[in-house]
Amino acid sequence: MKLIAGNSNRRLSEAIAHTLTTSLAVADIKTFKDGEVFVEIQENVRGEDVFVIQSTSHPANDHLMELLITIDALTRASASRITAVIPYFGYARQDRKAGPRTPISAKLVANLITTAGADRVLTLDLHAGQIQGFFDIPTDNLFAVKEFERRAREIFNHNLNDMTVVSPDVGGVVRARALSKRLDQRPLAIVDKRREGPGQSEVMNIIGDVDGRHCFIFDDIIDSGGTLCNAAQAIMDKGAKSVSACVTHGVLSDSAAARIIKADALTRLIITDSIEAPADVAACPKIEQVTIAPLFGEAIRRIANEESVSSLFD
Repeated sequence: MKLIAGNSNRRLSEAIAHTLTTSLAVADIKTFKDGEVFVEIQENVRGEDVFVIQSTSHPANDHLMELLITIDALTRASASRITAVIPYFGYARQDRKAGPRTPISAKLVANLITTAGADRVLTLDLHAGQIQGFFDIPTDNLFAVKEFERRAREIFNHNLNDMTVVSPDVGGVVRARALSKRLDQRPLAIVDKRREGPGQSEVMNIIGDVDGRHCFIFDDIIDSGGTLCNAAQAIMDKGAKSVSACVTHGVLSDSAAARIIKADALTRLIITDSIEAPADVAACPKIEQVTIAPLFGEAIRRIANEESVSSLFD
């Protein structure tokens, strides 16, 4: 087994390698001055089971090309099996035709990864579970809910009596219910909102009782942070004691970190390290990261040993 890291999240790749008590294979992945990506695998990979670790986060297109070209290089170097380990799958929000004459980019990206030569995909908290069906190769979608359950119990000192899990929209109810189930069947609330445009939303109503409760919002992606801050304020306006949030993928583009700091209604934001945090996010006192390196390390070990991965979801 060999692990190869792209440039999108080197820190996470090294942490995954550490959990597997191994080191990253030597590879030269660089960009020429004209923007072209060049990859050279500097170790023998003939007949090897290779895992390429690369989130397709910002800059999404550069990191996607790094992943595709690395897979192609491994294919031409006669690797026996290539698994694309994609902690954050970019373009996942473009999973359907949102209007006339618009693409389904998530399907296109899935086709590109398959055509490049990947034999398997390992990812985390896809925006929509159906995206697994976009791939014509085995695809494992891991879940960060265990890490958030552990952190929630630490925050509330294992006293969950006054806690409510909140879904930020109707589409996230299944995800929120999974966390609620793990947290001793805590009550569930839903934010009913109307989205006016990309990155903008207007909170309309809170479905469920949040009065006098410590609320824990659970979502898969946070980008601008506007939706989350609006939801937190609406929940506090309904009488909640506090509002915390856990979000798997912290895209946090532009001035999102500053927006989180200014949101008085939001006590804390917990994200995973599926996307490497830029300096402003890492320095934000309200934002903390939990690592998913042990989760990916165990999944990679099981795939390499031909063991069950689904039992990780229990």
